Amino acid sequence: MIKERSKRPLSPAPLPPPKRLHSPGGSNHTHKTQSTFDNLLYDELILVIFSCLSWTDLCAVQRTNRNWARLALDNQLWKNMYLSEYSRPRLRGVRGFIGRADGREVRPLPGRAKSEDVKDWKWMFRISSNWRKGRCSVENLHTGLDYSRLRMPSTPRQAETLPDEQTFLLLAGNMTISASSRPSTVPRISLASPGHKTHTLRSPSSRTSDPIRITALALDQSPPSATHRIRLISFLSTGEFSVFNVDHHTLAHSARLLTFVPTTRTARTTPIIQAVYHHPLLVTLSESFHLSLYDLSGDTVVHTQTLTSFTSHPPSSLVLSAPSASTYKLVLAYAIPVYPAHWSVGATELLIASGADADADARMTVAASRTTRAIDVPQGWIDERKLRLIREQWARKVARVADTQTDGKWVVLAPGDPLLEQSRAVSPAPSSSSSAAASPSPPPSTNSTYTSSSMHTASALQLYRLNLPASSSPTAVPKLTFVRSLHGQIGPVSALALADGRCVSLGVNGSLWVWDLEGGTGAEVSGGVEVEDAEEGERTSWSEEERLRSAAAVKGTVVFDERRIISSDVDGVRVWRFDV
Repeated sequence: MIKERSKRPLSPAPLPPPKRLHSPGGSNHTHKTQSTFDNLLYDELILVIFSCLSWTDLCAVQRTNRNWARLALDNQLWKNMYLSEYSRPRLRGVRGFIGRADGREVRPLPGRAKSEDVKDWKWMFRISSNWRKGRCSVENLHTGLDYSRLRMPSTPRQAETLPDEQTFLLLAGNMTISASSRPSTVPRISLASPGHKTHTLRSPSSRTSDPIRITALALDQSPPSATHRIRLISFLSTGEFSVFNVDHHTLAHSARLLTFVPTTRTARTTPIIQAVYHHPLLVTLSESFHLSLYDLSGDTVVHTQTLTSFTSHPPSSLVLSAPSASTYKLVLAYAIPVYPAHWSVGATELLIASGADADADARMTVAASRTTRAIDVPQGWIDERKLRLIREQWARKVARVADTQTDGKWVVLAPGDPLLEQSRAVSPAPSSSSSAAASPSPPPSTNSTYTSSSMHTASALQLYRLNLPASSSPTAVPKLTFVRSLHGQIGPVSALALADGRCVSLGVNGSLWVWDLEGGTGAEVSGGVEVEDAEEGERTSWSEEERLRSAAAVKGTVVFDERRIISSDVDGVRVWRFDV
């Protein structure tokens, strides 16, 4: 026998509870209630039925009546649907300090650091669905730079004098950090919060009063302190770098903490093109591929070790994590030369000793390293049997590399564009030390347009899985295994961003694509952007020649977190929001 009882309270719902029929007080008239789906079944039974619906049907039944809308918004119902569809209890792509030993799951920075009591699972499902479909809103981010008016000079000699403009972008929770590589006597870093509040940090040089550049930015990935402050480092073309304390809640309280000035200006210290920071460890990578380690304990800077490589070249990617209190793990992905005049991708893992149990002289130094390559060519002469084994991977070598990115689990290689290299009027090699291995650039075609192919294009991204076994035994060999090619983007790629199994690619033609590396799917966010002519006030499209020439002067940049993408190219800086 089923006893009558009140319906159980649902998980938090925005709608009020359903109305109940009742008789007027003092009346003996008995009203016969009509039997309906709502009053015959308990909420639990209706929720079980609703759990069999797809998310589209679940959204459709909300229009039936208020009670169905209340039940269809049950948070636990959407939680089960989200976990079954996306297989993880969080949004993908979040950036911040690394919380797992493998360096792949990333926890949020201040502003989202304290866990919420209740997650809105339907909203999380909507955001993830927008990422999968490429549905978002776009707005311009004003940084004081006007890329839309850049034009390439008509002669190659004039092109050699063009600065290689770039906007450095970092995301720290809901704060956006940006800086321009444009020469300035006092380089500036812009901090922007969602409430349109901005603050500028000055990063001057103590060596010279001549115009200098910011060459790289690095954000501290260690857990934020109770004072809600994070550390930011800016690197200058003089070899100096400054450490800033950034107050995430009150930007005006941010200030410079210290400045490091190297004793000499060498290829090891300038220019720094990439850096990663997990306090107190700072790792810098120079243009000549010198990897330097610094200990920033006690608000002092101590250089502990420098490594270099003659087989690794930019473009490259760095991922730093802390598997234990006494060990850091650094993963590098970079371009490697392949005979006779091509390029592929390689990866190296460095284990860095730290902590009190390490010797004083061995702190912040490399204890072990392992390297793997996408193309492993046997030494000496190659017979038919060996040739058949490497023929498949040999066909994946590229003439140029536009970018390489890794998140510790995946590695993505973006081939370079010969026409863009021709527009730069410089050597097509990734670095000066590897210029002898690059093939000459073909002359640009007079009638060349970007076309996509469903079978194969030279601009297709190459996806590799990086396997780094935890054991240090000789049998635990790291592997870089080709998974698939990512087709869809029209034209060559300018820049990549990779985190948490998600990749964002920015095309030279302004297109923007989002890739789910685990599922192997992609979605177009933008097929190419029209820019506004400031003089005419009209919307005009870039011609291919104009974009190639402008892209030769402005280097594209793209970053993302779980809710937005921020890109910078010849069209300026734009924010693509998926929480719509």
